[in-house]
Order: sequence, then structure tokens, then C-alpha cells
Amino acid sequence: MMLHIDCAGASVSRLPALALQSGMRPEILFALFKPVTAISGVGPRFGKLIEALAGPQMVDLVWHLPTGLIDRRFSPKIAEAPEGRIATLVVEVEAHHPPRNPRLPYKVICADATGEMTIVFFHAKKDWLEKALPIGELRAVSGTIERYQDKIQITHPDRIVPLGELDQLATIEPVYPLTAGLSPRTLVKAIKAATEACRSLPEWIDTAYIKKQNWPSWLDAIRAAHAPQTLDDLVPTTPARARLAYDELLANQLALALVRSTARRQRGRVLKGDGRLRKSVLAALPFRLTESQHRAVGEIERDMASEFRLQRLLQGDVGSGKTLVAFLALLIAVEAGAQGALMAPTELLAQQHFATLSPYAETAGIRLEVLTGRVKGAARAKVLADLEAGEIDILVGTHALFQDDVAFRDLALAVIDEQHRFGVHQRVALSAKADRDKGGLDVLVMTATPIPRTLLLTSYGDMDVSRLAEKPAGRQPIDTRAMPLERLEEVVDGIGRAIASGRRVYWLCPLVAESEVVDLAAAEARHAFLVERFGAQIGLVHGRLKSAQRDAAMQDFIEGKTRILVATTVIEVGVDVPEATIMVIEHAERFGLAQLHQLRGRVGRGREKSSCLLLYAGPLGETAKARIETLRTTDDGFRIAEEDLRLRGPGELLGTRQSGLPEFKLADLSVHQELLAAARDQAKLAIERDPGLKGTQGEAYRTLLYLFRRDEGVRLLRSG
Repeated sequence: MMLHIDCAGASVSRLPALALQSGMRPEILFALFKPVTAISGVGPRFGKLIEALAGPQMVDLVWHLPTGLIDRRFSPKIAEAPEGRIATLVVEVEAHHPPRNPRLPYKVICADATGEMTIVFFHAKKDWLEKALPIGELRAVSGTIERYQDKIQITHPDRIVPLGELDQLATIEPVYPLTAGLSPRTLVKAIKAATEACRSLPEWIDTAYIKKQNWPSWLDAIRAAHAPQTLDDLVPTTPARARLAYDELLANQLALALVRSTARRQRGRVLKGDGRLRKSVLAALPFRLTESQHRAVGEIERDMASEFRLQRLLQGDVGSGKTLVAFLALLIAVEAGAQGALMAPTELLAQQHFATLSPYAETAGIRLEVLTGRVKGAARAKVLADLEAGEIDILVGTHALFQDDVAFRDLALAVIDEQHRFGVHQRVALSAKADRDKGGLDVLVMTATPIPRTLLLTSYGDMDVSRLAEKPAGRQPIDTRAMPLERLEEVVDGIGRAIASGRRVYWLCPLVAESEVVDLAAAEARHAFLVERFGAQIGLVHGRLKSAQRDAAMQDFIEGKTRILVATTVIEVGVDVPEATIMVIEHAERFGLAQLHQLRGRVGRGREKSSCLLLYAGPLGETAKARIETLRTTDDGFRIAEEDLRLRGPGELLGTRQSGLPEFKLADLSVHQELLAAARDQAKLAIERDPGLKGTQGEAYRTLLYLFRRDEGVRLLRSG
């Protein structure tokens, strides 16, 4: 299977000279890519558990690093054994006391010269215990020391061995993350087999850098990471773990550099506009573009006029004016005699874009249309015919734009809003609608998610980036306050006064329905409570509703038929309702900082002053306190995103992992930022020196790419 790579958010290419096919994996790695069931003692049942925990192949076990350790070196006498400590005691077995009731514990009495100890088992098999702990013999017993009724005991010891096998008892054992049904012993045995399958590999890191960092070789790093001797060895900045993190980051950056290099060699079409349409729109605006907007438009214009394809990420905080910048880019394509498309993830958002841009299109004297799943029959046929005839200049739509019967006369630029909500195949399908003979498709990606620099480098490193740093003139700051949930009645009274004066309110809840397990605010329960208080002017939106129901509820709120919209996070990236001026977020302590910022951004879009109220359940932990305090003191989305990365780590963005962000098993972006910068520099230099990775060092880089599955996974790095 030839590797397909998504090069510009929409186009598919292949790595030149590399042909990174999974069938061409270096022979030295074959053993590591066997299924975990190839390990002795790991059958289909354990194999499924290991796959769910770590992954399907032996290499996944190599990356499954310990998170703790058990130190069995402490070997006191019974009388000296301290409670709560793991210890290994040499004892003589004196008596067995099986329980009369199987629900009661089975007790084995043991002793040494200093005293007596009880070993306790629940649901134990008598014959097994009599064999493991025969009366009158010495045994080494290892486990956590407990005190019960002022007597020493160990419940379910970790190890029981005859004295003759004491040398086989591991004095220090790594502790790994587990899953239900998988015993520590089975997992440790499987990981040991996987690490023993590792071989010395050609070195891909510069020797001088290894020496400077005092790092071991790859193989020695693997062995050391799986054999911690102290708790300090578990820290991500230790030489072994830092080395492995760098390897993973380097593989990521190499893959991105190869995609970028390939895309840079792809000829695009030269799109130069005369500026007439943009001038008419800019002249009609009641405000001036911000410095960031001017700069972004200029960068996009230069890219489109070059002989290479545009592949740029336009990121801006909520309310920074991305849509206007994107429209001006689309006008460049129209000025050049071509067509443009704007894709939105939902019908509601597509309709909103259409409504927002229609006055601009009318001013420019061009035809703008919208195509969603709801446009049917004769209306749809008319749009499709006019589109193919070139009578429609810009088409706004959803995934409906990917369908086979949608044909453009000359599609030159696609703007993709909230890229992470579209899959690679969808964007490839859109790319196929452009005329390849003319140079293919330019792609501009928009996101309202402020992305920290580290995540930009690891997930959008193959794209140029334009950042809108300022908010347009006239945007008022949102008054953000925090309040304990005990004061809910005060809040409801205040909301009542607000809607009586004509204001509209979002009320955000973290769950759809009440849960017996988690005592959090539920949207359905809160909706019922507010309906009882204020009558039928309360709407409800959540993810379990059908899209048509959600859209109808949103439309009622937009039109003012409902005054309060109770919702879950489905409104996080959504419609623009300038009349909504109050956002209430229940259990704010449960949300990520960047997510709270996105939700707050649903208000503050009109001329009226807006406010955001964070309701929290105390007592707050330190992290929750830091989040709420940050949100109260700043509305800078990029600063908030960096702080969120620091507080939460990179594992999640906006509360749920976005599909295109790379999932690192060894690297921690909140800790290894310096290593990421170094890896990016090395990858860039490697591709500049040897674009096809054909030399001796190139062979080492290829091995690295295969080792971290970047032969298969690189296409996912562009899925946004």
C-alpha cells in the first residue's frame, strides 16, 4: 500500500524517493512489529487487553513505560516491620486456618525469631496455598506491611518464594499502568519479551548533541527506562526518558518536514487579482482592518500569486475577524477569474457564514450561494447547474460540497473552517473538484482555537501560519466573574431580571442528563428547572438531539423566540448571536481553561456589554483555582492556551482530543518544549541536506520513521 499524505489540507501526494511503504519496513524492526499475541503466554484474551491498554504490536509495549516502582530490598524482622512499607520477610510457616464461611479470609500464621505474622487471603484456593506455604518450611514473603488488632499482617502478598529461589526475586520491580483483567505479572512478562526483541539501531541523533545532553544510545535508553532504580528515574527529564522523547519528537518533525518539502515542490496555479472587488468591500466596511488582518491578507495574497500551492493556517481568537480575511482571500480567486468554496462543519454554521458574507458579496457584485443537505429538489439542481456553468463565484457549504454531483467550473481556493472536524478523505474529495491541469487547489484552513506554539509545531508544522492577534475595534471586554454554586438562587433571580429587560442568555451545563455516578449539573434537569421558573421561553441544545432539532432550537434563540438557551458544549464552536450577552457556566471547575474561553466567546459579539458567570462547586483544587483566576484576569486566547497546556498537559485540547493532534507516548509537550525546538531544527537540516533521505544518515532517519509508525501515521498528522 503506497503511503498517501495530505499535503495542503486537501491534496494527496507521495514521498519522493522514499516510498515509505509498510512492506518496506527495515528487517531489523520486523520483530518489534509482530502482534503482541506472538509473545509466549499472551493468547487472544490477554492480547485484546494489551491492545486496548498499549497497542496491537510489540513495539507498543516498548513505549509503555513504568509509572512507579516496587522496592523489595527492605528485609526487616517481623518485630521491626513498619506499617505501610513494602518489605520482604523470611518466615517459617506455622499453621493454616481455612475459613468456615468462604466469604471470610483464609489465614496463614508465620513467624521468625522476633514474633508472629498473619498472611491473609480472600477467595483463596486451599490446595494452592498449602503448596505455596507448606507448614514447617521457610518462605520469603513480600508485600505491604499492615497492622490489624495490633498484629502484623500482609494481605495477598505480591511474591512468595522458597529460600532457594530468593535470588530470582526481583528486588526492584517497575509498576506499569494496567487495565481490568490484566495482571501485573502477565504485563511485565510481555513487556520484558518486547524489550528483549529490541536491537541496536543506526544512530539518528547528532553525536555532539548526544554527548552534550549526556544521553544513552536508543537501546540503552529503552533498557534503562524499563528498569528504574529510584523514583527519580521515572521523571521525564532523566537522560533515558528525555532521549526517547526526543526520538519521538524527531520522528514527528521529520514526517512533517517531508510533507512540507513534498508540498513545496508541487506546482500550484498563479492567482493574481486586480484588487477591484476587495477595494469595494473594504470601502463599504464601517471599520478598518486590524494590523493582523492586513498582514494575513498580504501573506495569503503572496502565497496565491506564487507558483506553489497555498497551504496556510489562519488562526485567530474568537471575534478576531477570520471570516472577513477568508472572504477577501476568496475574492482574490474570483478576481483571477476562478471560483472559491467555504466549508463549515455544520449546516447552521454554513448558513451563518452565508448570512454574514451575503452583504459583502452584494457590495462586490458577485454571486454567493449556499449548499447544505437541506437544499433539495429544484433549488439544488439550480445551484449545481449554475455552479458548473461558472455563474456562482463562491459557494458556502458543508460536507454536501464533497458529493459526486457537485461540479465547479473552475475551483481554485477552498477555505476550511474548523479543520479538525473534517477528515482527510473529505478534503481529498474536495481537492479532486479542482482542475489539476491548472495547478490544483489552494487551501486556507481557519481555526478559532488559539493553538500553543508547541502544538502548532507538532500538528501544523507543514503549513504556513497567519495569526490574528488583535480583536477588531468596537469589541468590548467580557466581564468575567466566579461564584459558588450555593448562590444559584441569586444567579437565577438576576437572570430573570436580565431576560425581562430583553437580554438573551446561554446557560451551559457539563452533562446532558442526570447521572447517579457523577453529581454534576445536567442540561435536561436545568432546562426543566428554568422552564418551571420562567415558562416556555427556555430552549435546549445538546449532542443527543438530532441535528435538525438542534438547529431549530438554535434558530429560535437567534430569532429571540427563546430568551435562555440551556446547552452543553455543542455550542462551543457555533453560531454568532450578537444579542446574547450573558453566559452562565455551571461547574466551571470541570472544564479546561481553553474550553472555558471558547464558551465565553459565544457572548460579547454585539454592541451591548456582556458578562460571563463561572459557577463552581467548592472546595476548588489548585489547578481549578488557577484556571478560573486566569480566565478572570485575561481575554487573550493565546496566553490562555499556553496556560491551559501548562496546567493540563497536551493530552487534551478544548476538553476533547482533536483528531489531528498527534498522540505522543513518550514526549510531554509541557516538559519537552526545548527538545521539540531542537528536533524541528534537526529535521529541517536533515531534509535540506538530503531531501530523499538516501544517504547513510538518511537510512537511520528512515528507520526512525518506521519505528514510530510515521510511514502509516503521517497522513493523520494533517487531519487537523
